[in-house]
Amino acid sequence: MTQGAGQGPEVERTATLRDFRVPAYVHETGPYVQRSHPDVIAVHSGDGAHPGDAAPPAEEGHPEGYTPTRRDLPVINRRGDTLQVPLAPMAAQTVPQSSGPGPLFVVGDVHGYLDELMAALREKGLIDAAGNWCAGTARLWFLGDFTDRGPDGIGVIDLVMRLSAEAAAAGGYCKALMGNHELLLIGAKRFSDTPVNSGAGTATFQAAWLLNGGQKTDMDRLQDHHLQWMARLDAMEEVDGHLLVHSDTTAYLDYGRSIDQVNDTVRETLIRNDADECWDLFRKFTKRFSFRDEGGSDAVRSLLDTYGGTRIVHGHSPIPYLLGEVGSEDGEDNGGPVVEGPHVYADGLAIAMDGGVTMAGKLLVQQLPLDN
Repeated sequence: MTQGAGQGPEVERTATLRDFRVPAYVHETGPYVQRSHPDVIAVHSGDGAHPGDAAPPAEEGHPEGYTPTRRDLPVINRRGDTLQVPLAPMAAQTVPQSSGPGPLFVVGDVHGYLDELMAALREKGLIDAAGNWCAGTARLWFLGDFTDRGPDGIGVIDLVMRLSAEAAAAGGYCKALMGNHELLLIGAKRFSDTPVNSGAGTATFQAAWLLNGGQKTDMDRLQDHHLQWMARLDAMEEVDGHLLVHSDTTAYLDYGRSIDQVNDTVRETLIRNDADECWDLFRKFTKRFSFRDEGGSDAVRSLLDTYGGTRIVHGHSPIPYLLGEVGSEDGEDNGGPVVEGPHVYADGLAIAMDGGVTMAGKLLVQQLPLDN
């Protein structure tokens, strides 16, 4: 991993879980990690370090079976090329209805925080007090990462599946993209402790899932229809000029030169059910920060020129880390960012939607296009 400006020195150590033994790195984090411990472990592959969470003992106040997890994301101080876009007021909104396609909304990473998701959808007028779709012809896209780290990932998947049916019946739609945590959960269920070649030693999906916040309660409740639904998710889509993806990486280019080719290749990889192939897919979807640093706007353009669209919208990398303004390691608040809306960067070509709900941030639901 290349150490970015503003980072503390990297300290190499080794995390061992079953036969999963790879180099790991420690980075400075800060007060945004209010639901976790500041010391973190990242899974390393031959192409660079991949953020992951080690699972410390359960803390008081969490549901039984919930594993509080640690974060590791490299940070870089970047100012001047960022823009915070405020969300709409807290009062619940009413989605306007029309004869044509309804308004477009996107949802950032949920990671098992079902209550926060329900509250955010109600605030935007997409569901009613009972949790049912009430937005008519509105169009809703989830950007992936429904499970792990939070207490009710399966509940999140069940909600998204139900809203998909209810929205379609009302003339709208609710759809979802494949995130790296969907690939991780599928792999943990299918391959468990089967060794795979990680590029940095022997790894297993089971060990990686636990290191990245896997919840026993999710695995216990995971059923075949959940797995089938996740395995059929698209990896990317273009809607109203917005190229929707989960990860802020150019790795999608490795899987096809059109949206259909990428989606077909990902699905075919999962159908072949080869552990090493699936691991490589997960590893590439876990890459991040391609759009953030020098040359980031060129990386965005490489995707837009290939797949279409005028702006890319992604989740995966929490906004506090994209901003590079986190607190000190001792937990003192030094005025880091309070996420209130999406983060626009890379010369205005990229919109980040992961508000950092796993670190006491905000679960973002945003209508597109943005005003700016």
